[in-house]
Amino acid sequence: MKFFPYSERALLTLWVGGMWAIGYIVAPILFNVLDDRQLAGMLAGHTFTAISYIGLACGGLLLIGGAYSHGWKHWRHAVLLLMLIIVCVGQFVLQPMMAELKATGIAEGSVAVATFGKLHGVASILFLVNSLAGLVLIVSSAKE
Repeated sequence: MKFFPYSERALLTLWVGGMWAIGYIVAPILFNVLDDRQLAGMLAGHTFTAISYIGLACGGLLLIGGAYSHGWKHWRHAVLLLMLIIVCVGQFVLQPMMAELKATGIAEGSVAVATFGKLHGVASILFLVNSLAGLVLIVSSAKE
């Protein structure tokens, strides 16, 4: 995937570093520091949306550059494509479903709370998979 080695590393660092910073540092701090869980959730949601769009841009550029350099033969292209699919599922499927639930109002103990929890759990697992896949790409790019 070496279309421009430094460009690749910069794009991966921006995307994956952003995911790790937001997902494992910023979001937990928001929920620990802010007393208002709705505000913490809203702020975390905005940061996750931002990193999703950064990921779509970086991942798209990485795929285009990698295809230009190597065609579609390298295993890293499959990982990038998987990561982009995960971002799309999270941003354009799960997020709208969770936003709709929040807009209708979520009462403690309701079916909506349970549904929101399940959707949030799926989104969290997908985020974990993406952040680990990104780490694999960064480590493998350092070895090349």
